Amino acid sequence: MNQSIEIKHSKPSTKAGQSIPHESAHLHVTGQASYIDDLPELEDTLHLAVGFSKCAKGKITQLDLHAVRQAQGVVAVYTADDVTIENNWGAIVKDDPIFAKDQVEFYGQALFVVAAKTYQQARQAVRLAQVTYEAETPILSIKEAIAQQSWVLPPVDFSQGDVAEAFEHAPHQLSGEIELGGQEHFYLEGQISYAVPHEDDQLKVYCSTQHPTEMQLLICHALGYQMHQVSVETRRMGGGFGGKESQSAQWACIAALAAQHSGRPCKLRLDRDDDMSATGKRHGFAYEWSVAFDDQGVLQGLKVQLASNCGFSADLSGPVNERAICHIGNAYYLNAVQLRNLRCKTNTVSNTAYRGFGGPQGMFVIENILDDIARYLKCDPVLLRQRNFFAEKSGFGRDRTHYGAEVRDNVAPKIVTELLESSQYFQRKQAIEAFNAHHEILKRGIALTPLMFGISFNAVHFNQAGALVYVYMDGTVAITHGGTEMGQGLYTKVRQVAAHELGLSIENVRLIATDTSRVPNTSATAASSGADLNGKAVQHACIKIRERLAKLAAEISQSDEAQVQFENNQVTTANNQSWAFSDLVNRAYMARVQLWDSGFYKTPEIHYDQVNHLGRPFFYYAYGAAVSEVAIDTLTGEMKVLRTDILHDVGRSINPAIDIGQIEGGFIQGMGWLTTEELYWQPDGAHAGRLFTHAPSTYKIPTSVDIPHVFNVKLFDQENVADTIYRSKAVGEPPFMLGLSVFSAIKQAVQAAIPDDAPLVLNAPATAEEILRAITIGRGQALPDRPQPHLR
Repeated sequence: MNQSIEIKHSKPSTKAGQSIPHESAHLHVTGQASYIDDLPELEDTLHLAVGFSKCAKGKITQLDLHAVRQAQGVVAVYTADDVTIENNWGAIVKDDPIFAKDQVEFYGQALFVVAAKTYQQARQAVRLAQVTYEAETPILSIKEAIAQQSWVLPPVDFSQGDVAEAFEHAPHQLSGEIELGGQEHFYLEGQISYAVPHEDDQLKVYCSTQHPTEMQLLICHALGYQMHQVSVETRRMGGGFGGKESQSAQWACIAALAAQHSGRPCKLRLDRDDDMSATGKRHGFAYEWSVAFDDQGVLQGLKVQLASNCGFSADLSGPVNERAICHIGNAYYLNAVQLRNLRCKTNTVSNTAYRGFGGPQGMFVIENILDDIARYLKCDPVLLRQRNFFAEKSGFGRDRTHYGAEVRDNVAPKIVTELLESSQYFQRKQAIEAFNAHHEILKRGIALTPLMFGISFNAVHFNQAGALVYVYMDGTVAITHGGTEMGQGLYTKVRQVAAHELGLSIENVRLIATDTSRVPNTSATAASSGADLNGKAVQHACIKIRERLAKLAAEISQSDEAQVQFENNQVTTANNQSWAFSDLVNRAYMARVQLWDSGFYKTPEIHYDQVNHLGRPFFYYAYGAAVSEVAIDTLTGEMKVLRTDILHDVGRSINPAIDIGQIEGGFIQGMGWLTTEELYWQPDGAHAGRLFTHAPSTYKIPTSVDIPHVFNVKLFDQENVADTIYRSKAVGEPPFMLGLSVFSAIKQAVQAAIPDDAPLVLNAPATAEEILRAITIGRGQALPDRPQPHLR
């Protein structure tokens, strides 16, 4: 099948705005990029394998590991009894045991770890464990959790504006329910840690993590170490998507524990099936909503209950749900809103951060509500969305979010207007209506959804970064900072910042692996803030070094320090005296001028009241919009995305090629979340609570076959009004939510397959089965029972 991808982007406005290749691209394609499992193993390295529970909820009545300890190659076996300081890896709430003790709370919970001479010996030994349970009935769904009032955190109620008055006076009201599934991270490199003991009770841990400092801290808590005894290094990850923000901690702690007890290097790498079964996902949500609106579809009042499946522990569920509350309005003004947020405890793996961090779950419900209003009013959903946008300029009313933040930079209306024209939305919609009128089996749909995503951590203290920049005597530069590289291009962008600030060729700048012993107290590389925070920190350090070199050049040439230029590997003064950068650096060294420095940055102007859910949690917003066209087969439920047009706001891009790659990848991942990526737990029987979709054979992520046949991506041409690094905008998470356009288009196609006045009930993910169910319900036909899978 031929596919054409049309890529467009704005002309870069600065030297730092060039589309240079990813700094590790040549290493990736040649297989030379070193991941943790590629590192040469030290002598006497032990390989670890974890024993997992086969019960979703119950008491451990017997844990017989005698045969495990006697197995070939086994050196040691460790359980909760060997964690003598703190058997917990919880990042916020201390409710995540490293090893379960006495009680298990989900199928796949870690019970013990085997340390053996080889990986295969460790894996084989794990299977010899004899574990018996006194099983209890697990809670496996949001509905069951609500019925039993099972929460990991107390419910949250939030209200803004006069909701009762809005509903009393609005001409129209609608209400409904909808469900949204979770999502597996499916990073290419699974969870892995390699812990190496050093002299004097020190420990070096190589960890595939987005948050090295948190790994350092939690390892110390588990072992009773102080932070200066432990260093954590992360050169690169084979994907993270949020799954290695907090949940890498358990495996890092286990590896560190084994290294501490054995005195030998210990490597723990999870098998793919174990990784999928034992690590958290995106939170699934269930919604109940009511909306009040006028004759034009302008929202007057909104009531929503958001219930999320948090799994057995809190993990990051608090901030994830907080972000969902903030983004429930997406790009729309909410005059009066009443929200109830239930953080449900179930006997499944604890859910965690995922690209968008609750933002997608918040936006999902409002986009579906607007689609339903449009269907009720028989108007184009695009027109309805445009009527509900925030004001384009602040100070004109309709310019504050429901959590009290002023919207200063709203370009959503401009983006949508431009995209409607470039995508030929209205002409194509007419053609689709004609197609649907003449085709009984195949139906098409087209939809546009906008995006407004806040950039910054809701937890204000995480909005800081540090960096170190070293200029060597030969004029080359090395950088290290607190951000981690998971394929998103952070290291590449930071190299560009340093090269731009010092006037160097990119080849003269190198990134050193992120390491807590170099830059301490780092924040997670998350919230799309990696380049914003670390780019500014590196810029700060470079400016200090450049100012010293400029002062030296001015003294030598007896010219104005302020007019010294750094460009093209040269340093030029106001009276046209010039040196190669390396020559001036050498002179600076001889003159004992400091040639390295630290940089620091904290995001300004942000504040947030976590109790009242009010403030300005985001420094700025990233905007975008997507138009997607789909076709469905009404006999099978099969769906295909035919075309997608995206116009996305990245401000003044530091690297357009990398940004476009992030937009494409984010969109496809969001599309997968809403269409094919279905999580399924065995509902009952001896294996109740077992994740059935635990491998690529049972869990379908999008592939190259699923990419839209026509895929047009363009960057919106406008700089960031906020003072970010070179006026750029974050791009990691926002494009994910553009996948909502696919789900809305599927709803339009299903609507074309059923009577106008029939119920349209479509939950996400809109798998072939779900599409067929929606059509069956809409046509008033008998609904077959959902078939149950058989475990092999």
